[in-house]
Amino acid sequence: MSPMNKRIDRQSNLSFLKLLATCLLGALWLISANVAAADLKVGFVNAAKVLEQAPQADAARAALEKEFSPRDKSLLKSQKDIRKLEDRLARDGAIMSESERRKLERNIVSRKRDIKREQEEFREDLNIRRNESFEKLRRRVYEVIVDIAKKEKYDLVVSDGVVYADDRIDITDKVVGRLKQEFKQSTKK
Repeated sequence: MSPMNKRIDRQSNLSFLKLLATCLLGALWLISANVAAADLKVGFVNAAKVLEQAPQADAARAALEKEFSPRDKSLLKSQKDIRKLEDRLARDGAIMSESERRKLERNIVSRKRDIKREQEEFREDLNIRRNESFEKLRRRVYEVIVDIAKKEKYDLVVSDGVVYADDRIDITDKVVGRLKQEFKQSTKK
């Protein structure tokens, strides 16, 4: 997995986990204190596992990689070019004329400034696109969880922040399974 994909994963996971935690806290608040524990059907979803195994997440990461890889490579090439100029200055600076050396120094400073600006734009554009891509996935995951909870008559579905969840209440695989099924159907069209 490339460093860019790791950054995408970490930031998307954190946003998704915050969204789920907020939804779940709201759900907990709404549950009545009068409901007997024996009557309560509880489910657990491992959000990190869902994002790790959902093919939609892989497709979103691959699309982002494809979209931003050329710009990333261009930035790396520019950095190498600057290093070559700096090496030339270090190697030949003493034998260059004063005006030639100053011109090369200004060129290096100017290129460093340009690349810094390009890197900031790259990060901003990547963050915007990543958030757009993963927001759609987060909404779909939420819809799948709610659909499974309603169809299987769960009273409560919790996610992160849980210290322990028994496998019999873990519906993560159902959520991932549904997402995989939807992904297969959408790629056949």
